[in-house]
Amino acid sequence: MINLIFFTFGLTIGSFLNGVIYRLPEGKSLVKPRSHCMNCGTTLKVFDLIPIFSYLINKGKCRYCGEKISLQYPLIELLTAVLFLLTYINFGLTIKTFVYLYLLSLLIAAAVIDYQRQIIPNKITYVGFISGLFFAIVFNYISFQTAIIGSLIPALFLLLIILIYPQGMGMGDLKLVAIIGIFTGWQVPLIGIFIGSFIGVIIALPFLISGKFNSKTKLPFGPLIITGSLIMMFWGEELINFYFNLFL
Repeated sequence: MINLIFFTFGLTIGSFLNGVIYRLPEGKSLVKPRSHCMNCGTTLKVFDLIPIFSYLINKGKCRYCGEKISLQYPLIELLTAVLFLLTYINFGLTIKTFVYLYLLSLLIAAAVIDYQRQIIPNKITYVGFISGLFFAIVFNYISFQTAIIGSLIPALFLLLIILIYPQGMGMGDLKLVAIIGIFTGWQVPLIGIFIGSFIGVIIALPFLISGKFNSKTKLPFGPLIITGSLIMMFWGEELINFYFNLFL
């Protein structure tokens, strides 16, 4: 029953995040105007906004004008629901779970916006930084010292990489790892950088071989950092144990 609650909650938040992903980079209000069709402008009713089900019932089209709706909407809703459920399964009914749900919401929005526009909005990073410190102080699920160190170590590491190879990453990526570290401690984003880089190589290799990519082609690194960090959040201990058992 609790699993279903977290999954449903994730679907609802995912629906909201779809609005954030579209509106935030455009500088629009997150609450006004109400959700509407991007093609015909018709204000959507409650039954048009049921996560995933409205998309399926309407066969991926606007009920009013017939325009196709991007598959992004149900995918973000489903992804958010799955990640919320995984968070509960891993951390139980704890303060850390609800703090991590908040972090996940920020990261999902940041990842999709970075993928689509190659930018991580400062509104996400600034809100993440301030709220991360606030949660550490008020809820004490992580010590304030651990939060600060967790922010500095991966940020300084990424800064070093940027200074050596400025074309590879941007300051948005640096702020991103700092935020993740505030919430989780330094290990998650630091190792997440390496995992994300490995995933990036796997993704890029076929395109490099086929000639569709070249050495100057840019991949948005934010989604890769976030993916690596989420792997560490959920399976970090198992991953580290596997590594040591394999190589040591």
